[in-house]
Amino acid sequence: MKTILVTGGAGFIGSAVCRNLAASGRARIINVDKLTYAANLHSLDTIQSGNAYAFVKADICDRAAMDALFADHAPDGVLHLAAESHVDRSITGSRAFLDTNVVGTFTLLEAARAWWQQQPEVRRNAFRFVHVSTDEVFGSLGDTGLFTEDTRYDPSSPYSATKAASDHLVRAWQRTYGLPCIITNCSNNFGPYQFPEKLIPLMILNARAGKPLPVYGSGQNVRDWLYVDDHVEALWLALTRGVPGETYNVGGGNERTNLQVVNAICALMDRLHPSGAPHARLINFVADRPGHDHRYAIDASRIRAQLGWRANENFDSGLEKTVQWYLANEAWWGPLRTRVYGGERLGLAATAKA
Repeated sequence: MKTILVTGGAGFIGSAVCRNLAASGRARIINVDKLTYAANLHSLDTIQSGNAYAFVKADICDRAAMDALFADHAPDGVLHLAAESHVDRSITGSRAFLDTNVVGTFTLLEAARAWWQQQPEVRRNAFRFVHVSTDEVFGSLGDTGLFTEDTRYDPSSPYSATKAASDHLVRAWQRTYGLPCIITNCSNNFGPYQFPEKLIPLMILNARAGKPLPVYGSGQNVRDWLYVDDHVEALWLALTRGVPGETYNVGGGNERTNLQVVNAICALMDRLHPSGAPHARLINFVADRPGHDHRYAIDASRIRAQLGWRANENFDSGLEKTVQWYLANEAWWGPLRTRVYGGERLGLAATAKA
């Protein structure tokens, strides 16, 4: 059984990785997480500490802590998901994004390189460092076209700029030092256990509470949606079959305008939570986000052709599972809504600070 170091394993995508790989017996997971506001160890309640899973609270910017992790656990690979990831928060507080996404990635790369260089050749050849990034590094598409792995970088927000910087660091450590790195760039993820500041859980929970459903601008910004468990499978394939130095785009092929997403949630809520119907009456158009990219869309043909990846969920099936999960799991999201984030507007440029 491979030992995999997962950074950010108490976050949304990271916890899905931990739950899936540990529960399926495909890997022994070492979850390292700083436990910032969006991390939640209750997302991991279904897996128990033991031979298949262990949690370590640590900051990826802490070189000594990262050195100790590699020395203590001798991982066969790294799935690097730890990141500050909310665009709106990056507008009003960019420093945390620089610290985690850039300095943290650099620190982790250096710790991985120092450990990897001391290993015997067979272990060096088998090791993989998978850096999980975003399609937002490519900037904004027009009404047509798709992001490919060769699309030039053109980030628009402090968040996407720091993720672009981290991608460049990973690529440089591959080329300069030979560290066997792989980069994945994914489209918008959705599913259970997502922190409620993100669009889909925010709309579900606001609709359940009868609160306004804030839609930025005219709601015509387009995103490609990827169900989180399908993303986990792509990451596993990148880790176990991916070619060092390669980049793989991962997208669900589910383009929707933000308004279409909100209307779909309202329709599901009308059926699954009819006491508040019609929920579409709650839609409220608000001032747009500064620098809001118009459209993202992923060409995932490379990972399909080279690694055999396929998404199992389409947008409609994944969204219904997601709405049902939030309606059934107030014990998970309730404390977050009352103590951490209550649904207030984020990302107004007038309040921005470094």
